Amino acid sequence: MARWDPGAEARLKRAALELYLERGYDNVTVADIAERAGLTRRSYFRYFPDKREVLFAGSERLPPALAEAVLAADPNATPLAAVLDAAARVGAELVEQVEGVTERRAVIDASPELQERERTKIAAITAAVRDALMRRQVSPGAAELVAQLATVAFSNAIRQWIEAEGRESFADCLDAVTDELRAALAGA
Repeated sequence: MARWDPGAEARLKRAALELYLERGYDNVTVADIAERAGLTRRSYFRYFPDKREVLFAGSERLPPALAEAVLAADPNATPLAAVLDAAARVGAELVEQVEGVTERRAVIDASPELQERERTKIAAITAAVRDALMRRQVSPGAAELVAQLATVAFSNAIRQWIEAEGRESFADCLDAVTDELRAALAGA
């Protein structure tokens, strides 16, 4: 088996996703993934700390990207408008870069362990957005509330985009979710 093989990380991701879909997350080992990718178990751990993280690789870049986009938003925008604008920009880039989104979502939805990891990721996004809003001089209470609402909208827009299977842009999905959120808050 090749050592330091170019493309190994992508092959590991692809192998893991295929196996999780075929057998279910709980019925797949790191050794299974490595073997399917044509690598060793040891090679697997050069890229990922455990079998869960192969699905979340790169997600650590999302909170700082959103925070940076919030800070770059129009200084005169309301906190919610600044965050939604940031979410639209980052979300549009995200959906273009992520491979196997629909399959990944199905694997996560079928596993309580992966759902918990997803919640941890969402909490990190909320904290980053809250902190960015506070740097924009938004009060801590308002920053927390706006960050939570925007994170829910962002997550729901991603889910709606996945379910649309390419028939809608991420921006359209975020707009629809935002309209629903505003209607719910207005009591409509």
